[in-house]
Amino acid sequence: MTAIFSATLSIGEVSALTGLSTHALRFYEQEGLFVEPVRRNSAGRRVFTEQEVGWLKTCTKLRASGMPLPDIRRYAELVREGAGTEAARLELLRAHETAVARQLAELQESLDLIRFKVGLYEQHLAAGSADGLWRNGPECTAPPTAGAQITEQ
Repeated sequence: MTAIFSATLSIGEVSALTGLSTHALRFYEQEGLFVEPVRRNSAGRRVFTEQEVGWLKTCTKLRASGMPLPDIRRYAELVREGAGTEAARLELLRAHETAVARQLAELQESLDLIRFKVGLYEQHLAAGSADGLWRNGPECTAPPTAGAQITEQ
Protein backbone atom coordinates (compact mmCIF):
# COMPACT_ATOMS: atom_id res chain seq x y z
CA MET A 1 0.00 0.00 0.00
CA THR A 2 1.38 3.44 -0.89
CA ALA A 3 1.57 6.44 1.40
CA ILE A 4 -1.29 8.18 -0.41
CA PHE A 5 -3.73 5.45 0.60
CA SER A 6 -2.71 5.50 4.27
CA ALA A 7 -3.05 9.31 4.40
CA THR A 8 -6.41 9.53 2.65
CA LEU A 9 -9.98 8.60 3.40
CA SER A 10 -12.68 7.18 1.17
CA ILE A 11 -15.95 8.98 0.55
CA GLY A 12 -17.68 6.50 2.88
CA GLU A 13 -15.21 7.19 5.67
CA VAL A 14 -15.64 10.93 5.21
CA SER A 15 -19.40 10.49 5.26
CA ALA A 16 -19.15 8.68 8.60
CA LEU A 17 -16.83 11.32 10.06
CA THR A 18 -18.83 14.36 8.95
CA GLY A 19 -22.41 13.12 8.99
CA LEU A 20 -22.78 14.18 5.35
CA SER A 21 -24.16 11.59 2.95
CA THR A 22 -22.03 10.49 0.03
CA HIS A 23 -24.60 12.23 -2.18
CA ALA A 24 -24.06 15.48 -0.23
CA LEU A 25 -20.28 15.13 -0.55
CA ARG A 26 -20.58 14.75 -4.31
CA PHE A 27 -22.93 17.74 -4.37
CA TYR A 28 -20.43 19.84 -2.37
CA GLU A 29 -17.76 18.90 -4.90
CA GLN A 30 -19.98 19.82 -7.87
CA GLU A 31 -20.90 23.15 -6.23
CA GLY A 32 -17.26 24.12 -5.75
CA LEU A 33 -17.44 24.14 -1.96
CA PHE A 34 -14.08 22.47 -1.43
CA VAL A 35 -11.01 24.65 -1.06
CA GLU A 36 -8.93 22.25 -3.15
CA PRO A 37 -10.12 20.02 -6.00
CA VAL A 38 -11.13 16.58 -4.77
CA ARG A 39 -8.42 14.11 -5.71
CA ARG A 40 -8.96 10.64 -7.09
CA ASN A 41 -7.00 7.46 -6.56
CA SER A 42 -5.76 5.23 -9.38
CA ALA A 43 -9.16 3.55 -9.55
CA GLY A 44 -10.86 6.93 -10.04
CA ARG A 45 -12.45 6.98 -6.58
CA ARG A 46 -12.55 10.18 -4.57
CA VAL A 47 -10.00 10.41 -1.75
CA PHE A 48 -9.96 12.98 1.01
CA THR A 49 -7.46 14.18 3.59
CA GLU A 50 -8.00 15.01 7.26
CA GLN A 51 -7.70 18.68 6.28
CA GLU A 52 -10.64 18.29 3.90
CA VAL A 53 -12.64 16.57 6.64
CA GLY A 54 -11.93 19.58 8.87
CA TRP A 55 -13.10 21.91 6.11
CA LEU A 56 -16.28 19.86 5.64
CA LYS A 57 -17.00 20.06 9.37
CA THR A 58 -16.65 23.84 9.12
CA CYS A 59 -19.00 23.87 6.11
CA THR A 60 -21.50 21.77 8.04
CA LYS A 61 -21.51 24.27 10.92
CA LEU A 62 -21.82 27.21 8.55
CA ARG A 63 -24.78 25.54 6.81
CA ALA A 64 -26.39 24.57 10.13
CA SER A 65 -26.16 28.21 11.17
CA GLY A 66 -27.96 29.28 8.02
CA MET A 67 -25.12 30.40 5.77
CA PRO A 68 -26.29 30.09 2.16
CA LEU A 69 -24.32 27.79 -0.14
CA PRO A 70 -23.29 30.71 -2.40
CA ASP A 71 -21.65 32.37 0.62
CA ILE A 72 -19.82 29.17 1.54
CA ARG A 73 -18.71 28.86 -2.09
CA ARG A 74 -17.50 32.47 -2.05
CA TYR A 75 -15.59 31.82 1.17
CA ALA A 76 -13.93 28.76 -0.41
CA GLU A 77 -13.07 30.81 -3.51
CA LEU A 78 -11.46 33.48 -1.36
CA VAL A 79 -9.42 30.86 0.51
CA ARG A 80 -8.32 29.39 -2.85
CA GLU A 81 -7.24 32.86 -4.01
CA GLY A 82 -4.95 33.02 -0.98
CA ALA A 83 -3.13 35.97 0.48
CA GLY A 84 -4.79 39.33 0.05
CA THR A 85 -8.34 38.01 0.52
CA GLU A 86 -8.30 37.90 4.32
CA ALA A 87 -10.30 41.14 4.70
CA ALA A 88 -12.99 39.87 2.33
CA ARG A 89 -13.16 36.58 4.23
CA LEU A 90 -13.48 38.44 7.50
CA GLU A 91 -16.24 40.64 6.08
CA LEU A 92 -18.17 37.57 4.91
CA LEU A 93 -17.79 35.90 8.31
CA ARG A 94 -18.77 39.06 10.19
CA ALA A 95 -21.91 39.44 8.10
CA HIS A 96 -22.85 35.86 8.90
CA GLU A 97 -22.01 36.37 12.57
CA THR A 98 -24.43 39.31 12.65
CA ALA A 99 -27.15 37.23 11.01
CA VAL A 100 -26.63 34.35 13.45
CA ALA A 101 -26.67 36.72 16.45
CA ARG A 102 -29.96 38.20 15.19
CA GLN A 103 -31.37 34.70 14.73
CA LEU A 104 -30.27 33.73 18.24
CA ALA A 105 -31.97 36.81 19.69
CA GLU A 106 -35.20 35.95 17.87
CA LEU A 107 -34.99 32.35 19.04
CA GLN A 108 -34.37 33.52 22.61
CA GLU A 109 -37.51 35.69 22.44
CA SER A 110 -39.45 32.69 21.16
CA LEU A 111 -38.07 30.48 23.91
CA ASP A 112 -38.97 33.09 26.52
CA LEU A 113 -42.56 33.15 25.26
CA ILE A 114 -42.77 29.36 25.20
CA ARG A 115 -41.40 29.09 28.72
CA PHE A 116 -43.87 31.72 29.91
CA LYS A 117 -46.78 29.85 28.30
CA VAL A 118 -45.57 26.52 29.74
CA GLY A 119 -45.42 28.09 33.20
CA LEU A 120 -48.86 29.61 32.75
CA TYR A 121 -50.37 26.27 31.75
CA GLU A 122 -48.60 24.49 34.61
CA GLN A 123 -49.99 27.03 37.08
CA HIS A 124 -53.53 26.72 35.74
CA LEU A 125 -53.42 22.94 35.56
CA ALA A 126 -52.14 22.73 39.15
CA ALA A 127 -54.84 25.17 40.32
CA GLY A 128 -57.59 23.37 38.38
CA SER A 129 -58.37 26.49 36.34
CA ALA A 130 -57.02 25.39 32.96
CA ASP A 131 -60.52 25.28 31.46
CA GLY A 132 -60.47 29.09 31.47
CA LEU A 133 -57.43 29.30 29.23
CA TRP A 134 -58.20 30.54 25.72
CA ARG A 135 -61.86 31.05 26.60
CA ASN A 136 -61.68 34.52 25.06
CA GLY A 137 -58.75 33.88 22.76
CA PRO A 138 -55.06 34.32 23.51
CA GLU A 139 -55.21 36.47 26.61
CA CYS A 140 -51.46 36.74 26.92
CA THR A 141 -49.36 37.04 23.83
CA ALA A 142 -45.94 37.79 25.29
CA PRO A 143 -44.02 37.09 28.46
CA PRO A 144 -43.77 39.99 30.84
CA THR A 145 -40.64 42.10 30.73
CA ALA A 146 -38.11 41.80 33.51
CA GLY A 147 -39.58 42.75 36.87
CA ALA A 148 -43.22 42.81 35.73
CA GLN A 149 -45.93 40.81 37.45
CA ILE A 150 -47.75 37.99 35.64
CA THR A 151 -51.39 38.93 35.82
CA GLU A 152 -52.73 37.66 32.51
CA GLN A 153 -54.35 34.31 31.95
